[in-house]
Amino acid sequence: MLNRSALLLRYKTPAVQWINDADPAPGSTPITEAEVNRDRTVYLVSDEVAESLEEVRRWIKANWRNLFESELEEWYTDPALWPKRTLKRFDEWFEVECHSVMIDTQGTPIIDDEASD
Repeated sequence: MLNRSALLLRYKTPAVQWINDADPAPGSTPITEAEVNRDRTVYLVSDEVAESLEEVRRWIKANWRNLFESELEEWYTDPALWPKRTLKRFDEWFEVECHSVMIDTQGTPIIDDEASD
């Protein structure tokens, strides 16, 4: 078991609409909410965050901007395409899931692929 909790952001309809409208490729098929939410980024947070919904919300209020920008950057790296970012919009665009139990089934060391030697 890991001493972390997992936080995921599930995209809601307004976020998916932005993805499709921000910089559409000519003739492209719009991406669906199911496609967007099929494989999500997992943010590891401290165990304390997952202790209650109030703690999750407190953590979100302190970190929403970084989360929002991380998610936007996955779609468009040019900030000129990004919408105005507010906590209200974050709440309209994302459903927050927090999972308190993470079990490492591999039994091998966890390695940070981006850590410098």
